[in-house]
Amino acid sequence: MRRTTITLLAALTVATALSATPSQAHSRGLGKENCSATGCHFDVAPGTYDVRVRLGGDTAASTGISGETRRTLLAETPTEAGEPVTRSFTVNVRTPEGEPTGPEGTPGLDLVIGGSAPALADIRVTPAGRHHTRQIFLVGDSTVCDQPGDPYSGWGQQLPQYLRKGVSVANYADSGESTVSYLANPQLFATVQPLIRKGDLVLIQLAHNDKQTDEATYRANLETLVAGIRDKGGRPVLVTPIVRRWFNTDGTLNNNTALLVNGLGVDHPAVTRSVAAAHDVPLIDLTAKTKAMVESLGVEGSKALYLYNEKRDNTHTSAHGATAYAELVRDELVAQHLVPERLVR
Repeated sequence: MRRTTITLLAALTVATALSATPSQAHSRGLGKENCSATGCHFDVAPGTYDVRVRLGGDTAASTGISGETRRTLLAETPTEAGEPVTRSFTVNVRTPEGEPTGPEGTPGLDLVIGGSAPALADIRVTPAGRHHTRQIFLVGDSTVCDQPGDPYSGWGQQLPQYLRKGVSVANYADSGESTVSYLANPQLFATVQPLIRKGDLVLIQLAHNDKQTDEATYRANLETLVAGIRDKGGRPVLVTPIVRRWFNTDGTLNNNTALLVNGLGVDHPAVTRSVAAAHDVPLIDLTAKTKAMVESLGVEGSKALYLYNEKRDNTHTSAHGATAYAELVRDELVAQHLVPERLVR
């Protein structure tokens, strides 16, 4: 994405906004002077930022916004001619900007203005007030993470589009991680835990790579993650893994491969449910919900959820599938009163 040259005035505005209190920064902010026709770049420090956009123009338009490592921040929004609309969302800016063990990415906040007929009339970026922002941390694997390359997408990468201003997603899911490696690697849980503040949600979905993890170890690792989150005043939420797209001849999903039972006979979803019940942890049974969706679509219809057509991949989701699964997560967050309904789209 081409970056526009920031004028001296804009640079001074950046420095002032970052040193100001949230209320002062909100009234000043950073605007459209930092944008080109296809995107915007804001020289801001790592942190959490509110973004307010006005979409539309003299003609009918349809605009969506993504940012950082291919996160969908605002779903494509149609506008009628002469009838602009205002939307707001909150975004997490960090380094590395995508997967924790991946490349650092570009400093600051990068937004891409997309859609079938994009029209950005105005934009304002301000530091979010920490006491007015809920953070949702994601601990997971490649089916959750901010995937760097098309056509891959994790459901955590699509979750932000369902959240309004006041809730941000800090996606610390990482490709290839198990409960064992997530706890052992200092770039992962040891990095996430100090960032957790009282009341923050931390969603945990780890199982796909625990192929050699025995049941006692898998259970203990989940319990360690739960305890570590609670030690910081956070609210752990256990999430059973999305299914793999492997069918039996009768049109149901395979009991082992598809439903995440490993070679040692460990039923990961069952253990996750058991830990949630034993420790009074909210549970999002994404295994059951994605199983129902995949089986309802059938062998052919479910291909579009995954990367079967592109990669013969029955584990990783397409942007379409990740979006559908993120919607399931959104619905559960609301149904279990983990996120107020007024803060979701």
